[in-house]
Amino acid sequence: MRLFDSHCHLTAEAFAEDLDAVLTRAREAGVEEMVTIASDPEDGAAAIALARANAGLHATAGLHPHEAERFGPETEAAIRRLLAQPEVVAVGEAGLDHFYDNAPRARQRESFEAQVALAREAGLPVVVHAREADVEVAEVIRGAPGVRGVLHCFSGGPMLLDAGLDAGWHVSFSGIVTFRRYEGADLVRRVPEDRLLIETDSPYLAPVPHRGTRNEPARLPHTCAAVAEIRGVPAGRIAEATRRNARRFYGID
Repeated sequence: MRLFDSHCHLTAEAFAEDLDAVLTRAREAGVEEMVTIASDPEDGAAAIALARANAGLHATAGLHPHEAERFGPETEAAIRRLLAQPEVVAVGEAGLDHFYDNAPRARQRESFEAQVALAREAGLPVVVHAREADVEVAEVIRGAPGVRGVLHCFSGGPMLLDAGLDAGWHVSFSGIVTFRRYEGADLVRRVPEDRLLIETDSPYLAPVPHRGTRNEPARLPHTCAAVAEIRGVPAGRIAEATRRNARRFYGID
């Protein structure tokens, strides 16, 4: 199978000692392309450098909701400069996190809406983190017609899924779908095949049978297989569809 990891964090400290080996294992597992996602401007610059040095890697530029207190004219200008680089295929990771609340909710909303506006300005999609904030994220989606986006590592409910699908957005599923008590199978089945993505979100959320260890792109086949089982189709079909969708969504074709 040929796979595309639509969302990972290869610049994370967890990969500092063995990134070359991680990338080799990914290739051996059939993961031909990956998007390494930025959490802040400095991370975006590192992601761009990594993408320049490795074929099949792509980068984003943005500000994670955990870092939203940093948002302001200087940070926005830094993100805008990074978005001009050819290795950058999306804005983000932007969004809202009302579970951890590492930044004030008003600042998270300000940062999120500004990055959606940057995505519109740059003609790029936006990668969205949504945790315990379904209503508010849906409001932003509905208020941004024409902006393309993905609800990454989807763990929300039917209302948020509907808001994303109604706006033409993509939906990405992670190793969470392999967990024994996963309750979102009906939502996995509701996503149209041409808007379905898969991801590792590595180094986080390792799938079964690796749960509890450091995740990496080489483990994407487990998520692919779980999504295929839920949808009642061959894993190869999910691999091909999600690879094709990711390349189209990120404008790589």
